[in-house]
Amino acid sequence: MAVAKKRGAGPRGQAGGAGVGGRTGVSGVRGRALGTAGTAKAKPKAKAKGKPTAKAKAQPTATAKKSPRSRATGKPRLTRDPERAARLYDVLASTYPDAHCALDHENPFQLLAATILSAQCTDKRVNMVTPLLFARYPNAAALARAKREDVEEIIRSTGFFRNKATNLVAMAGALVDRHGGEVPADMDALVALPGVGRKTANVVLGNAFGRNEGIVVDTHVSRLSQRLGLTADSDPVKIETSLVPLFPRERWTMLSHLLIEHGRQVCDAKKPRCAECPLVELCPSALA
Repeated sequence: MAVAKKRGAGPRGQAGGAGVGGRTGVSGVRGRALGTAGTAKAKPKAKAKGKPTAKAKAQPTATAKKSPRSRATGKPRLTRDPERAARLYDVLASTYPDAHCALDHENPFQLLAATILSAQCTDKRVNMVTPLLFARYPNAAALARAKREDVEEIIRSTGFFRNKATNLVAMAGALVDRHGGEVPADMDALVALPGVGRKTANVVLGNAFGRNEGIVVDTHVSRLSQRLGLTADSDPVKIETSLVPLFPRERWTMLSHLLIEHGRQVCDAKKPRCAECPLVELCPSALA
């Protein structure tokens, strides 16, 4: 009588039923693999964190509207043309016909002292101090005999008053010792005095003696010369060297007054008013 074979009795059956007996068979491995794969497929993919994708970056953003009139950014074009420089001068001269030295003075000595005081100080503040200073010390001889502490007290509000007082007394003494108490009308002699540099000497020579030996370069002249594209330098001596060939000698002193006046009234250091500037058509730092 034939006996029916039990399922799993053969090699294939043993392999297939190994999972029931606790041993790892092919079917068990395959089942678990399929179960694992199913579970893995069921899990949602986590969104990547971090930098946005290239697609997100490519989305257009709203652009800021430009103001109808604004000053150009970056360095202005260097346009050192004598004809253009002459036009700049003529426009400024017609705009500011009363431009002049803003330091109150009656003689070369007073102008020299006032110019020394004007370092790192406004002309307006200097003019508030000099009446008392000159009333007490009307000439070089009187100032040379002054006590430094007394001078300091008078000029205190101009800033750096200790250094300025020292220079004023020493300058007056040098005038007495070297020039008979008179201010020399010579560049080399002036810059040899205590507290006197080239800018101060140019102020005195141009305004007290009517001699155009150079161009006064203060903060206003420096700023406007660069904005107008007349120089690429920031050093005062180099700026003067750049300006001298562009303007006739007889205009050197007045050029400084005109640029200073324009710098005070229109071409402000932080907020230049280009919309009302008479030089806007000639200025490479302003947008048309």
